[in-house]
Amino acid sequence: MSGPGYVMRAAGPADIEGFKQLREIAGAGFTSLMLDDAALADKLALSERSFASTSKTVGAERYFMALEHIESGEIAGCCGVKATIGETPPFFNFRMITEAQSSAVVGKRFDMRVLIGVNDFTGCTEVGSLFVRPEHRAGGIGRALAQNRYTLMAAQPQRFRDRVVSELRGVVSDDGVSPFWEAVGRHFFRMDFADADALSATTDNQFILDLMPQHPIYVDLLPQAARDVLGKCHAAGEGAERLLQWEGFTFSNVVDIFDGGPLMSAPRDHIRTLRETKRVRLEAAPTSPHSKRALIATPRIQGYRCVSARAALANGVAQVDLATLAALKLENGAEALIWVDDAN
Repeated sequence: MSGPGYVMRAAGPADIEGFKQLREIAGAGFTSLMLDDAALADKLALSERSFASTSKTVGAERYFMALEHIESGEIAGCCGVKATIGETPPFFNFRMITEAQSSAVVGKRFDMRVLIGVNDFTGCTEVGSLFVRPEHRAGGIGRALAQNRYTLMAAQPQRFRDRVVSELRGVVSDDGVSPFWEAVGRHFFRMDFADADALSATTDNQFILDLMPQHPIYVDLLPQAARDVLGKCHAAGEGAERLLQWEGFTFSNVVDIFDGGPLMSAPRDHIRTLRETKRVRLEAAPTSPHSKRALIATPRIQGYRCVSARAALANGVAQVDLATLAALKLENGAEALIWVDDAN
């Protein structure tokens, strides 16, 4: 093996042209990239400041990461971690609850699902923004990109909240139509899904507080097309959903107020990759027949870089090739974080 093909690293203002290209490819409903040029520049500047911070506590940091194809230098994907959500801007969702209906007079009992507006996840950490360009979706790179968010958190767990959530994009057609939005949101916001999605990405979300329904919505009153997609993720997000489940995330009976996509959550310290990540010393060595696939990352948030590579781990030392050290910008003998895939 000739070393890692990609590096996952902190994104900053120098990456703006690459992210403009990602924005065009990602399509409708991928809120974190649905930004105009000025808002995208602000997002990348905030990411740079967040990674440069020396804080030892949870703050308002927004860690946005680029998946860089090493050979070409192309931005092949992205992902992100928000240290805290729900304070600025607010974080609104619909919680699905079940109401039991019964009547002894007519001998009937049945359950009805009801949607209620909530902001229950204020103060949590959020992982999201997972996207890989179609031509780079091979060799497990999407999985590595997703897992790298948790090695970032393992570097300094105290900079993240005890509970972590993830919103999955709901069902939206290629031309930007959301069945759930057409049945619910349009009646309250009086705008197209794309317009609401763009406002959500670029404003403080006061418009949601102003206009979102204040009373329960009975699911049985919605068109079948909307009921069918409630709590379902976009086809392009099904792999991300399986990865979240593998990490220990579960569906929280909470959905996005725009597209009805599911919100999943997990206790931070129960997340599989984070829990299994270890601190080791790196040692340059030829690839061993005993090596396994691993995620290897720098040990601090400042200057964070991560690669998927082969490593042989024993007695607190991980043997890796020189190309891996070069991709991480680490010297032989440096400390690093490692998660080893024992299945490979």
